[in-house]
Amino acid sequence: MFRPEGLAGNMHNLNIKAKSQCAWDLVSLGEVMLRLDPGDERISTTRHFKVWEGGGEYNVARGLKRCFGMDTAIVTMLADNSVGRLVEDLMMQGGVSQKYVRFTPYDGVGRTVRNGLNFTERGFGIRPALGCSDRGHTAISQLKLGDIDWDQIFSRDGARWFHTGGIFCALSETTPLVAREAMEAAKRAGAGVSYDLNYRASLWKSIGGKSKAQEINRSLAPLIDVMLGNEEDFTAALGFPVSGLDEDHSKLETSGFKKMIETVVKEYPALSVIATTLRYAKTATLNDWGALCYCDGKFYQAPVREDLEIYDRVGGGDSFASGLIYGFLSGKDPQWSVECGAAHGALAMTTPGDTTMATLAEVLQAMKSKTARIER
Repeated sequence: MFRPEGLAGNMHNLNIKAKSQCAWDLVSLGEVMLRLDPGDERISTTRHFKVWEGGGEYNVARGLKRCFGMDTAIVTMLADNSVGRLVEDLMMQGGVSQKYVRFTPYDGVGRTVRNGLNFTERGFGIRPALGCSDRGHTAISQLKLGDIDWDQIFSRDGARWFHTGGIFCALSETTPLVAREAMEAAKRAGAGVSYDLNYRASLWKSIGGKSKAQEINRSLAPLIDVMLGNEEDFTAALGFPVSGLDEDHSKLETSGFKKMIETVVKEYPALSVIATTLRYAKTATLNDWGALCYCDGKFYQAPVREDLEIYDRVGGGDSFASGLIYGFLSGKDPQWSVECGAAHGALAMTTPGDTTMATLAEVLQAMKSKTARIER
C-alpha cells in the first residue's frame, strides 16, 4: 500500500514528509494566465468575455486548496500592470498562497514583458473546444536560474510535494533549467515531485516541435516521482508509441497503454507512479471518461463514466491530478487515489473555467454513485 512517511506500509521510491514539518502540502511552479471565455459564443464572433485565472500547474494547487482544503502555494511571475493585478485578485479568491509570486516592472506597452492571455471556447457537439493563446515574452517565461530561493521554499519553509510540467518548460529556453533547479531542490529536501507532461503542440511549434519536447522531458524524467499525462502526452512529449489508438487519437485501448507504461518504467525506474486520464470524445459534450494509475508494479483503474456530459473540458486533467495527489498526501491507497482523481476531474468539467468548483463532499459522493439526484 502507498502511504505517506510515518505510516505503515511499503513506500516504493516515494516518501512524503509529515505535514508537521512543512508549511505547504504542495508548491506549484508555472504560468498563471488570464482566460477570456466567450461563454456559449465563439472567440471570433463574440462581443463579450468572462475572465478566469488558469494555468496547468496552478490549477493543481488551486484544486488541492479549494476542494480538498490543503495548504498550497504558487511560484510565478506577473507583469505589474492592471492585467497582472486582475490575475492576482482572481488568485486571491482561489486561496492559493501568493507568498512566492513576483511582479516585474511593466514597460507601458509590453515590448519586453507582459502577462499571458488564453482565449478558450468550450465547443459543443461536433464542434471541438478551441484555444488561442497570446503568451509570448510573458514575465514567467523570463524566469532564470537563481531567481527563486528554492532552498527557502523546500528546506526552510517546507513543502511535502512539488508540481510542475511540460507547459512551463515550453515557455522559453530558461524555463526547463528553472524546473530542473526546483526539482533538484525539492528532492534534496525530501519532497515528492510530480510532473504533468501536458504536451501543447502550439507551444513547441516554433522551438523544435516534438523532438525538442522529448529531449527536455526525457532529461527531466529521472527527477520525477509521479508522472502524469494522457495518451498524446506520452507519445508526443516522451516519444513512446501507444498501440491501440484509432486514427484521430480519441479512443484508447487500455491494454496498449499498459504496455507503454511498462516500457516507460523500464527506462525510468525511479518513477514511483504513472497516472493518466482515459478519454474517448464521442462529441465535445459527450465523453467516456476514466483513469489509470501504475504504482509499485500494479495497475489501478477508476471505473469508466460512459457518456459523461461535458460543460467545459479545460482543466479536467489538472483536477484529476489534484484529486490523485490528495489521495497520496492523505495516506490513501492507489485505487482510492485514482478514483478520487477521476471523480474530481469529472466534476470539474461540469462547470465553467479552468479550475474546480467542486467540494470534497461532492467528490466523495461521485466516487460512490454515478447518479445525479438532487441534493436538498
